[in-house]
Amino acid sequence: MTMYSEVGEVDLLVVGAGAAGLGAALTAAAEGLRVLVVEKTEYVGGTTAFSAGTCWMPGHTHLDPAEADKDRAAGLEYLDALVGDKAPAELRRRYLETGPEMLRRLDELGVKFLHSKKVVDYHPEIPGAGVGRALEPVPFDGRRLGRAGMRRVRPPVREFALFGGTLMVRRAEVDQLLKIYKASPAAAFLALKLGVRWAFDMLRYPRGTRLTMGNGLVATLYYELLQRGGEVMLSSAVKKLVVEAGRVAGAVVQTAGREELVRVTRGVVLAGGGFAADAVWRAAKLPKPTPQFTRAAEGATGESLQLGIDAGAALGEHGDNAFWFPASIGARRDGSRVVFPHIWDRAKPGIVAVTRSGRRFVDESVSYHRFTRAMYATQEQGQDAVPAWLIIDSRSLRKYGLGMIRPGSTRRVISRYARDGYIHKADTIAALADAIGVDRAGLEATVAENNRAFQTGSDEEFRKGTSVFGRQYGDQDQTGNPNLGPIVRAPFFALPVVPTPLATAAGLRIDADGRVLDSQGCPIDGLYACGNDADSVMAAEYPGAGCQIGAGLVFGYLAARHASAQA
Repeated sequence: MTMYSEVGEVDLLVVGAGAAGLGAALTAAAEGLRVLVVEKTEYVGGTTAFSAGTCWMPGHTHLDPAEADKDRAAGLEYLDALVGDKAPAELRRRYLETGPEMLRRLDELGVKFLHSKKVVDYHPEIPGAGVGRALEPVPFDGRRLGRAGMRRVRPPVREFALFGGTLMVRRAEVDQLLKIYKASPAAAFLALKLGVRWAFDMLRYPRGTRLTMGNGLVATLYYELLQRGGEVMLSSAVKKLVVEAGRVAGAVVQTAGREELVRVTRGVVLAGGGFAADAVWRAAKLPKPTPQFTRAAEGATGESLQLGIDAGAALGEHGDNAFWFPASIGARRDGSRVVFPHIWDRAKPGIVAVTRSGRRFVDESVSYHRFTRAMYATQEQGQDAVPAWLIIDSRSLRKYGLGMIRPGSTRRVISRYARDGYIHKADTIAALADAIGVDRAGLEATVAENNRAFQTGSDEEFRKGTSVFGRQYGDQDQTGNPNLGPIVRAPFFALPVVPTPLATAAGLRIDADGRVLDSQGCPIDGLYACGNDADSVMAAEYPGAGCQIGAGLVFGYLAARHASAQA
């Protein structure tokens, strides 16, 4: 029997420092529990730090009570129709019932959200779908953490921030800043305001201290946890759960080259982020062709799932087992790889997505999850849709950008991306088809059909521009259909995109208190799971922006509350 030195005892040990784990830890610390968070990477934040940090919550606290009750009932109708029997109904009901309570408690603890009133649910055609269920984190002033604390917060994706990833802006500010190309005084003032603060920040800090989106959320949770005495161990890993008399009583933690036993009085919460970053797990659990890339944090490799399985937990299954986006793969000047999520750009006018046949397979403006599922469905039908190709002309590319190529990019910048092999370029549609190995006649016919659709304002094949979801991400300044545009101006471009798991849906099965269940459906005493370590309460369906963070925060809150109530 292996002997470990016992280094102490805590009430609750949390494995993983993403939003779900930090939310559980903060809730427990606020209840007076001694809390330890063990994070195997050098940063707090997990995949949340890369994200928009959005929390999806029907009936949230920014609505008046009567409106909230009505929206919550509609939200349940929506989830029942979308998810059905793919996941236990009692879990989504608990999610909706507890969400407002969780938001009020986090608000009391200093974790606040703004109401994104115009964000549309991802399936607006389903009964109960709504608008304005997304909540955005309030920006966090990183100066409150100090220079050392700032360095512990996982940096954002460089391409989703300015000045090499050192200046973060809110999504609404991105839209406003783009108006600088139209000589907007408001855009110029905002750019000046953000730029001056950033310049002063860079004199003292590794990057700008105004943290927004997912960075803002995790930094706020981290700061408030530290204020309440919570402890966070970075670059440390839980190697084993200690089970005594059928109860999780501790964990073996590897840190600084040694293994130590930490005993727990209330339990362990697994919040390690799922398995999207592990090639072996992806090959075993995700559809074929197996995704080779992910935008998930490097720590999401399934070890925390295995801890639960070794302790007797049951693992769920949900079809394709993941939440998806299409990604283009590029390289930075320093040689590092970029996995760029195509979240909004596909909805802009003058873009079509095609398979190797040169034909379209989807309304390009649907959500990233639905777009990628359409890639796999088309692949299963015998067409080669992996990669899919985004086709665009020079006018739309310069105006709207695509992937790593930002709006307003010069011909010189675009040519550099073409030379680097990120995007393909040709003077004619036929030559472009030949260059990327796509059927020439098929692509020429598709482009001709797109141009006719632009003239008539109606996409007869996939009805692009008729969905309220897709229209919100089109060109709002364009008269007529905001999602349709011509592909006529040479040179023409093609960008390959591949299926990429944003996160995984298959996790440890839990009950309505976040307790991990064994193969018989019985709770394992002292063991909880939340975030992507917990089996998704939405199955592998994606109802709206922020549903993963919303569920992670809710069930992290429930787990902490249940643990704090234990003797």
